[in-house]
Amino acid sequence: MKPLFAVATDGGLDAFAGLRNDVPVAPFSVNFGSATYRMNEITREELFRELQTNPVHPTSSQPTPQDWAAAYRAAGERGEGAVLPVLALTISAGLSGSRNAAEQAQAVVPDVPVTIHDTRTLSAAQAFQVHAAATASERGETLETALGWVRRTYEETELYFTIETLEYLRRGGRIGRVQATLGGLLNLKPVITVERETGAYTNVGRARSYKGAIEAVADQVTRRHGEGTPLRLGLLYGSVREDADALLEVIGRRHPVVWSGFAGVNPVLNVHTGPRALGVAAAPGAWVWER
Repeated sequence: MKPLFAVATDGGLDAFAGLRNDVPVAPFSVNFGSATYRMNEITREELFRELQTNPVHPTSSQPTPQDWAAAYRAAGERGEGAVLPVLALTISAGLSGSRNAAEQAQAVVPDVPVTIHDTRTLSAAQAFQVHAAATASERGETLETALGWVRRTYEETELYFTIETLEYLRRGGRIGRVQATLGGLLNLKPVITVERETGAYTNVGRARSYKGAIEAVADQVTRRHGEGTPLRLGLLYGSVREDADALLEVIGRRHPVVWSGFAGVNPVLNVHTGPRALGVAAAPGAWVWER
């Protein structure tokens, strides 16, 4: 079946080998002072070393319109003999200006028809929406059908994550010094999600230990979906791969897991979380097109 459109996304994505996430990406960048690395130019391990040894705290940069234009061109040229329309899925506009850059890029490649969709999330939850869009494309479905699948995937998917320390959020200006100091003194580990109304981060829980935070993340998943509900899980980890295994084990005691995949948090997102981070995108049962 020939595709009727192609898919592109940005570096807010944490891609899973078991999902259709192999689409052109408009990359984010990591900046250490005057040194800039695109997210595919620095490994997670290199980033962890820099975070521990470099006195300059890194910042992240959204894709440029030119980055998006290159992704549009690469996606559109996947058609046979004709440029395909492109469905572009962006990280939440409440977290990044990537969507604005995506809109500006449309003027750079006017011969590529582009539809922009704000995923209102990021990371593994963004990966679920990209998978829905790419599946529709592969099956020869219309762009309108793909948008329907993507929106339904968004509605039923929740993303939760926790971090070992608030220090990196403080360094990046995402949290005040007093809050970070108090959190450090009390050894609090937050449980964070993306608020649906604003598309920005919000705190939904906390724990006094990292092990407790793993349980707290699982608690949020069960509270959202109901104990015993079959789930699909996109598990995320920072510097400790075993954290994701531990979270899967805890959730698996409460839910049948019909699919699970693992992905390391990409370097740009790790700038804000710090090395040790853990998260999960959770959605019920089969994919929307399998029901």
